[in-house]
Amino acid sequence: TDLERWAASGVEVTVRDTGPGRTPVQWLQGIVLVAALGVVAYVLVRQRTATSSARFVATPPSRQLTLASVGGAREAQADLKDVIAYLRNPARFDALGARCPKGVLLVGPPGTGKTLLARAVAGEAGCPVIVAAGSDFNEMYVGVGAGRVRALAKRAREAAPCIVFIDEIDSLGGRRGRPNRSGEEEVTLNQLLVEMDGMAGSEGVVWMAATNREDMLDPAVRRPGRFDRVVEVPLPTAADRLEILKIHARTAPLADDVSLERIAALTPNHSGAEL
Repeated sequence: TDLERWAASGVEVTVRDTGPGRTPVQWLQGIVLVAALGVVAYVLVRQRTATSSARFVATPPSRQLTLASVGGAREAQADLKDVIAYLRNPARFDALGARCPKGVLLVGPPGTGKTLLARAVAGEAGCPVIVAAGSDFNEMYVGVGAGRVRALAKRAREAAPCIVFIDEIDSLGGRRGRPNRSGEEEVTLNQLLVEMDGMAGSEGVVWMAATNREDMLDPAVRRPGRFDRVVEVPLPTAADRLEILKIHARTAPLADDVSLERIAALTPNHSGAEL
């Protein structure tokens, strides 16, 4: 209509085709495409960095404990004496042709001090301890879990003699072939089994793990040469509960009528965490 009105008025009009402009729908499509490319780039970068050994660092000496900080569990402490002796002086064992247990499995109800025992063994031996959880290796990305196991083993061999402690290992070393178990979990477990006694060797590295679901572990995890030393960490007895209470009451001001002996007698079947 404007062209006809301008032409009737004698105005000379020149028309050039500049192409169609972008509609709001096209702008939205462009934004969605850029966002999708950003998500893909983030996933790729995360996969590359997820296997970094920076996530598995040794516990600093300030956080290490000794067996004096662990109340009760006398049988468990006795079973771990040879592990402490080996980590203190591996050459002595090698000269005798003896070998330290490569894998120690701490089994007991929740809250009985399994993680505490692992830290205390490392503190007594004066060696670093690398702490991980079974859930640290479970990822939806293919190959990430196995890569993290390789990174953990590499860091342990560099810090040897040292202890690698895996808490709640049943989420990593569960029985293979059971329903609802993904192929990624199978690959991660296979990598752990290879790293414990593979061609790379693990001299000077003691693998310790804790679980309260021993029945869920794969038989290959428990075979000789892997987690073959089982240390039971049961609920504390009355005497053990008294020791635990005394440790926790060291820095606590107590009234004159507080009797730790009576509290220990009145708390049967209580774990150290509950106390």
